[in-house]
Amino acid sequence: MYSNYTIVLVTLMEIKDDKEIERILLKKLYTMGCWGTRHTSERNLPKGFPPHVRKRVLEIAEELRKKGFLVKFPTHHDYQWYLNWKFKKEIEEKIMGP
Repeated sequence: MYSNYTIVLVTLMEIKDDKEIERILLKKLYTMGCWGTRHTSERNLPKGFPPHVRKRVLEIAEELRKKGFLVKFPTHHDYQWYLNWKFKKEIEEKIMGP
């Protein structure tokens, strides 16, 4: 379990652009198994990213929602996020991409 997070943390040191943030965010949710009933709170999305990128992570999550890759729904205390099953193949391609 820790090995997945170690790989993500090492990759975070080398963030070059928004595409990289997008890939890491999708990989994080994919690794956590956030599909439908398994979801994560909005405040947990930027965790693990460097402080200077955290605001941008939420903006990119919103862009991914508009493209259909992520689903966001309200609860009584926060928004919850999960990956969209309809885009599973595309999400896997983005994660494994160059």
